[in-house]
Amino acid sequence: MLKDLFRKQKKYATIPSEQAKKEIPEGIVKKCPQCGNIDFAKELEKNLKVCKNCDYHYPLSAPERIQMVVDEERFFEFDSNLSSADPLSFPNYTKKLEADREKTKLSEAVVTGEGTIGGYPAVIGVMDSRFRMASMGSVVGEKIARAAHQAATKKYPFILFSASGGARMQEGALSLMQMAKTSAALEKMHRESVLFVSVLTHPTTGGVSASFASLGDINLAEPKAQIGFAGRRVIEQTVRQKLPEDFQTAEFLLKHGQLDQVVHRSKMRETLIQILDLHSGGRVDRADQ
Repeated sequence: MLKDLFRKQKKYATIPSEQAKKEIPEGIVKKCPQCGNIDFAKELEKNLKVCKNCDYHYPLSAPERIQMVVDEERFFEFDSNLSSADPLSFPNYTKKLEADREKTKLSEAVVTGEGTIGGYPAVIGVMDSRFRMASMGSVVGEKIARAAHQAATKKYPFILFSASGGARMQEGALSLMQMAKTSAALEKMHRESVLFVSVLTHPTTGGVSASFASLGDINLAEPKAQIGFAGRRVIEQTVRQKLPEDFQTAEFLLKHGQLDQVVHRSKMRETLIQILDLHSGGRVDRADQ
């Protein structure tokens, strides 16, 4: 009896049962993909979806971005009825579009409209990487071109948040044509002396980075955002050189003159208000005056 009391007990690892796993609601915590820190989802939302441990900026949906930047209930959407067709009869493309519409509740990978930021009117566009990785198809290009036209007509600054994997392969050459179309629309804004602020977020690559995303009168970016055209491996194989570790990051581009400022998410709205104020030309055109 006494010998049994002092006998070393074996330790066993316990594996949570499937029932125990189900008791923790899905999405209640988030694990940072950069540092592995675990945060409660609600706490992360309060911190604008920025990791408190390493400052990693989680991707935002278009509605989340609009809510953070635009004055409350002061956003009016453009062209919400536009949606992509399947011009090349690409296998399963239509089904994938339908699945993304159901998942995101959006008609396409960009939301455009007009609203006020700090009382200043602006045309606003936000790309949403949940929808086909915000690849630029015909409708994405059309919506951005129409938004630029509205900005030129109304003389409102155009603020566009980019996040994209590039051109949409399922639409072939029609997708590539959007690079020229959006650039031409921005050129019209330039002729009308209308401000274009481009905000590049993680990631902004391919044909989007090579066209409208890099054409801002002011180019901003979020910290550590990946910005570039081709991938690192392709470039290294082409130039036969090892690239710097921070290559194609927002900080690298700022250092080499392609960006005007890297702005933390917590400072983005304040920074945009300052830019709009500086470019208002002394006009009293704020929506709240």
